[in-house]
Amino acid sequence: MHVLGIDAGGTKTMCLLADEEGRILGEARGGGANLQAAGELEVEKVLHHVMDAAIGDRDVRPAAICLGIAGVDRPEDTAAVHSIMRRIGFKANVIVVNDALVALVAGAGDGEGVVVVAGTGSIAYGRDASGHAARAGGWGYLLGDEGGGFWIGRAALTAVVRQFDGRGPATLLTPMILEHLDLSTPKELIHEIYYRDVHRHTIAGIAGLLQRAMEQRDAIAADILSRAGGELGSAAASVIGRLEMRGNAFPTVLAGGIFRGIPWLVNDVTRRLSEIAPRTQVRRLAVEPAIGAVRLALAAARGSFAAPTYV
Repeated sequence: MHVLGIDAGGTKTMCLLADEEGRILGEARGGGANLQAAGELEVEKVLHHVMDAAIGDRDVRPAAICLGIAGVDRPEDTAAVHSIMRRIGFKANVIVVNDALVALVAGAGDGEGVVVVAGTGSIAYGRDASGHAARAGGWGYLLGDEGGGFWIGRAALTAVVRQFDGRGPATLLTPMILEHLDLSTPKELIHEIYYRDVHRHTIAGIAGLLQRAMEQRDAIAADILSRAGGELGSAAASVIGRLEMRGNAFPTVLAGGIFRGIPWLVNDVTRRLSEIAPRTQVRRLAVEPAIGAVRLALAAARGSFAAPTYV
């Protein structure tokens, strides 16, 4: 028996081929596959590529496929992904879940726990011991995603133009961002951001500069990161409260590129979580989230998968 586990986020997609023991036999990477942001055609292209590449020349027909995909929480979204899989031609048992659940299972296993994901966007997701789930955030870059890379990068760009206007204090972010974008003056940001139609992942890529600026005692960078930590902590608090887990002992997993690129946020969010739920054990995700998708696919193949129900 073989399964495919796929983690499809806004920035990258990872597909793992595994056997019945969960041993990884093949892997493939592709671009982002957020259904809301990229659309069905682009998601189909990415999924087709990574699944074919992960299987390679092997004579394998997966018994089950788990797709952990960003932006899929409504029945019509799930139906769209199943339609994509039928067009691709895979006839396996396909389960479609939020990519936050995949990250949670990768870092915390099958029990209760919480995951805070901060990549280009952000979301907090939790599951209690009874299989009930709650989420906060994940509303996309126009409506929310506070504490994610785009949110942090946009706040940094705002600080740069405010300094240039004389409406805000000086910040080390100005020379850092100009060098990062290969610009000579903030005036060029208008053309760079609007006329060149810079992708939001480029803006999210600015977020990593704030760790360096803060280490050099830049007050603006410190303020932005403090607000980011507060937003991520608030999202986690909402999930923990709705699931009535404040007094429980459970793991909280920190996942996504922002926690890798900005270690300060790991410590800040950990501190905030210790106040929200004193018995939680906070850890940064140390494996690919797609490992969680493999585990869920194996459960589906064995007939033991049960999707959490939202409270």
